[in-house]
Amino acid sequence: MRHLPDPDRQPHFYNGVPGKRLVAWIVDSVLIFALCAVIVVLSGFVGLLIWPLLYLTIGFVYRYVTLANGSATWGMRFAGVEMRAQDGSRFDNSLAFMHTAGYSLSMAVPILQVVSIAMMLTTARGQGLTDSLLGTVAMNRRAAQIS
Repeated sequence: MRHLPDPDRQPHFYNGVPGKRLVAWIVDSVLIFALCAVIVVLSGFVGLLIWPLLYLTIGFVYRYVTLANGSATWGMRFAGVEMRAQDGSRFDNSLAFMHTAGYSLSMAVPILQVVSIAMMLTTARGQGLTDSLLGTVAMNRRAAQIS
């Protein structure tokens, strides 16, 4: 694939993606919480003292590593979506890092998250704020594999 599919001519790439992204976010949040809980127990519960920092760090590393190694977090894989770059390719390390940083920033500033969600629900490709700035897109995994 050398470019992103057109949402008008190839809607199967984008059908249901916003809902699937929500499911993926829930799954990812549960996994990150579980990883943090394990670390808290292994640290003799000292990790509770830095819980917000621990959650942010584990979440950032989890998202970056999974996006860099498969263009999808485990939650995205479960939900059947994957991220693609502007040229239709999978994420490389730098794009995975930039996307994760943009996601983290939007989560830290609630108005940016609201704008991002609104964009996912109203744009033709279902792109959030970070996606729009980076030219990335989430699409149905099965459709992306067929093309």
